[in-house]
Amino acid sequence: MKQILLACALCLSAPAVWAADKLPLSEISGYLNGLSTAKSPFTQINDDGSLSTGTLYLYRPGRARFEYDPPDSAVVVAGAGTVAIHDPKSNQPPESYPLKRTPLSIILAENVNLGRANMVVGHGFDGTSTVVTAQDPENPEYGRIELMFTDNPVELRKWVIHDGGGGQTTVILGALETGLKLSGGLFLPNSSAAGAQDR
Repeated sequence: MKQILLACALCLSAPAVWAADKLPLSEISGYLNGLSTAKSPFTQINDDGSLSTGTLYLYRPGRARFEYDPPDSAVVVAGAGTVAIHDPKSNQPPESYPLKRTPLSIILAENVNLGRANMVVGHGFDGTSTVVTAQDPENPEYGRIELMFTDNPVELRKWVIHDGGGGQTTVILGALETGLKLSGGLFLPNSSAAGAQDR
């Protein structure tokens, strides 16, 4: 279950010759702030090396939903300031955590400002993508998130989350559909039914 929570963004050192090719933080912030709704298939590489797949729904600000494919069949919902993990195999009530205690809160913020002091601790270019490593500047112990973006047009492709306990989880996105009409009910903490449909 900890691995599933970690989903709720590889950072390579960029040679100096590529420094001019990385996307500016202001442009990335603008892209994230303009990302109101989105849907994408994803592949998750868990801390133990195992793989999970599923569908991600975003409804910024503050809301995300991860629907995991069988055999996981779990649903993780971020909404109303809470991350709720529904695992049908556990026969237990959903686990809940404050969203602000997860690095995912950085990209779900109402106003993403990567230029904020001490938020970005890494900003480079690996030859094909811009990689930004960010943390909550007031609570760095919550962990950090590495975000990978491609250009022309700017698009979020992957993230790696490092939690405060040293765990690491990678989420690789597929084709990102944006501008969708999604039901707000999908992002309620008690919304556990999989198979969400666009509305």
